[in-house]
Amino acid sequence: MSAPAPAPAYKIGIVKQVLSGDTVVIRKQPQGGPPPEKVIALSGITAPKLARQRTANNKYYKRKIFINSDTETKDEPFAWEAREFLRKKLVGKEVIFTAEKPANSANREYGVVWAGKNPSKDENVTEALLAEGLVKVREGARNIPQLKKLVEIEETAKSQGKGIWSTDADKHVRDIKWSIENLKAFVNKYNGKPVKAIIEYVRDGSTVRLCLLPEYTPITLMLSGIRCPAVRQDGESEPYAEEARFFLESRLLQKDVEVVLESVNNNNIVGTILHPQGNIAEALLRQGFAKCVMKSGASTLKAAESAAKEAKLRIWINYVSNAPIIPAKDKEFTATVLEVVNGDALVVKTHSNVQKKIFLASVRPPREKSNADDDNKPIPRPKGFRPLYDIPWMYEAREFLRKKLVGKKVNVTVDYIQPAKDNFPEKTCCTVVSGGTNIAEALVTKGLATVKYRNDNDQRSSQYDKLLEAELKAVKAAVGIHNKKEVPTHRVQDTSGDPTKAKKFFPFLKRAQKTEATVEFVASGSRMRLYIPKESVLVTFLLAGINCPRGARPAIGGGPKQNAEPFGEEALQFTKEKCLQHDVLVSIEEIDKAGNFIGWLWVDNENLSVSLVEHGLASAHHTAETSEFARAIKTAEENAIKKRIGVWKDYVEEEKEVEKERNATVQDRTLKYDRVVITEVTPEGHFYAQNVDLGVKLESLMETIHTEFRNSHPLPGSYAPRKGAICAARFTADDQWYRAKIEKITDNRQVQVVYIDYGNRETLDITRLAALPVGTEHDSPFATEYVLCCVKFPSDPDDRAEAVTSFYNDVVGKRLLLNVEIRGSPAAVTLVDPNTNIDLGKNLIKDGLVLVEQVRDSRLATLMAEYRAAQEHAKSSRLNLWRHGDITEDDAVEFGVRR
Repeated sequence: MSAPAPAPAYKIGIVKQVLSGDTVVIRKQPQGGPPPEKVIALSGITAPKLARQRTANNKYYKRKIFINSDTETKDEPFAWEAREFLRKKLVGKEVIFTAEKPANSANREYGVVWAGKNPSKDENVTEALLAEGLVKVREGARNIPQLKKLVEIEETAKSQGKGIWSTDADKHVRDIKWSIENLKAFVNKYNGKPVKAIIEYVRDGSTVRLCLLPEYTPITLMLSGIRCPAVRQDGESEPYAEEARFFLESRLLQKDVEVVLESVNNNNIVGTILHPQGNIAEALLRQGFAKCVMKSGASTLKAAESAAKEAKLRIWINYVSNAPIIPAKDKEFTATVLEVVNGDALVVKTHSNVQKKIFLASVRPPREKSNADDDNKPIPRPKGFRPLYDIPWMYEAREFLRKKLVGKKVNVTVDYIQPAKDNFPEKTCCTVVSGGTNIAEALVTKGLATVKYRNDNDQRSSQYDKLLEAELKAVKAAVGIHNKKEVPTHRVQDTSGDPTKAKKFFPFLKRAQKTEATVEFVASGSRMRLYIPKESVLVTFLLAGINCPRGARPAIGGGPKQNAEPFGEEALQFTKEKCLQHDVLVSIEEIDKAGNFIGWLWVDNENLSVSLVEHGLASAHHTAETSEFARAIKTAEENAIKKRIGVWKDYVEEEKEVEKERNATVQDRTLKYDRVVITEVTPEGHFYAQNVDLGVKLESLMETIHTEFRNSHPLPGSYAPRKGAICAARFTADDQWYRAKIEKITDNRQVQVVYIDYGNRETLDITRLAALPVGTEHDSPFATEYVLCCVKFPSDPDDRAEAVTSFYNDVVGKRLLLNVEIRGSPAAVTLVDPNTNIDLGKNLIKDGLVLVEQVRDSRLATLMAEYRAAQEHAKSSRLNLWRHGDITEDDAVEFGVRR
């Protein structure tokens, strides 16, 4: 009698993977790392073989089994069903099993597996497979007495026509698509929708091989947004690579999942695995098994990585943050944008008047196309290369930021500080928000900047996800730098330092009167560089009518550095804050020998020359005396002197001008009276006069015009008015036609004109204009504009109106004697009544209606003395302006332009 068979040695493990319908991989519980594992072939049975792809090295199971196949095979009938039967029943579950290793087997062991921990009660998976007709009893095992039960189960399944014993077994073969011709088209086909899949193999913690259902398409998938340490077959793997792979295997290997295919990278598909228990990529990051490589919408991934860094888990065990510590008070602040530097940097001023240069975090402005010769050496830039205009899209990016930000308040959040490197200074990189808009995001959306890709979580924008989304939209819309077909070009001419070129543009710019421009650079308080879009030209521009102190100048050509004049830096800063990178209006009047244009500049309707003088940062230049802004500049300077600000801070009042004039050498005043008739007095106190000697000629001209219009009536509305044109206008008071100059055309068909032979103005309907009769347009105007010499009308509107009315009543329609004292535009004159020999200007001063205006001209010393005496009489008599006392005690200096 033979001895009884020894009781089998039961073992417990967890099913890691099902290789086929008769082979499984069982592992132990992990203890400090990936656990050991066994490949168990079910004893006594054989399952249909799964399909194999034709490869030089077809590795079904990487670490234990290597199956090389030079031919492609298909599934045997029910091979997939058998594998799936075991996978769904066992994978991830704890089982009890027996294992025996034959002497001729290298890795594989044979045994029995029960779907549970009790072999007497739980299901024997071998018997279950046979009962479903998914496997066969091995031919050599049919006669073994211990396997008699397996044969009986097989016969029952065969009699029932189950599985491989069915009549339609040939229909249970998968049609596998081993290769994909166009990966991008394949990904786009699913349009971001979830696809059912089974994870078949884990290459490393962030790369898997899976089978897409129901078409059984095998693909390699890289997890979106993360990268795990690499597992190397022919060398040492990176630290924590095996642990990361086991982490993924233990949770997802051969599990039913859904995947979202997102993009293609190096012939691998990138996507996200969806599982009811959560995002495996986030779990890998949180456990310190992976790094975040940032894709759009990955804020949770960043948070998980940050948690692992703070806890110094696994790959972050030696992590030390490289981000400079930013004090809380400097982390967020509000500032005003002063300047845009290229397309990614701003100069801002904080509420404490501190200026800072900040950079938009994680964005890169348009870049110059790299040019290299045959030896791959960079080709030098051409002469006169200007990055702002010559790098495609740089000007558009700068203009977008300039128009949106300059002069506006913004909210700034400092994201990181980039240390100084390779002669580049330290950079403060920030998120800038204006009116609720993230400026960097808006810039990227328009295709005017790209996103800097960085793995380093410490050195990127706090809004990095949104920047990536914006860039994706810009790329899809093919806008800005992503539009390769429509690349903008800017052909800009530069007149700086080229007098010949500047003189070619001067006639056009002077004739244009007021021209739109952009201030590109400010060199000093009164010197700047302008870009004039209409002419596509850069010019150097000097403010007219003022003397402005110079700022400091760097050493040039080995010469010494020039220090700033007093208040030169303050003037420079004032002009920068007022107009740098602002849209302005300029009126160009002159050009100097160096090709610099001289004129007036307005920013937001404010004359910059007057503003500088008013703030004590400039003084009046003698050329201002003949300009239309003379009075405004004089008033501004007087106010600055009174307040003792700026250049007038230490100003000491000079001795009385009377004493100086008494000691000065007196030159003869020239008296050459013209007989005139005063025709008009303006609200400012200017007046128009006709020369009596030209009266006959004027009457003849008027008779010609009136006769012509009586005989030939013009068609109303047929004349097309143009600003500055000389035409005929029908005066409202007498309905007669007179010569007129068009000063302004309004939107409602109204025209403002000045009658050039009389000096009066009115606003007419366009139908009351006509072309002048031939031959009447060439005569010079018969009315000339003048001002009273040494006379200043009051600044108060009521007082000025009273003085003008009195002056009007004294002079209009009367024949007077006029003497030109100071030539200019308009000329300053004295008026004398020939009947009484009274100086009418002096008379106005004596009546206390106007003030004496200081004029530094020795020829007029006697006249000035007489006028001051008249003013003293009005002051002592408390007449009109002086009725409440000495007004100069409040108004300080009441004198004119100082040279």
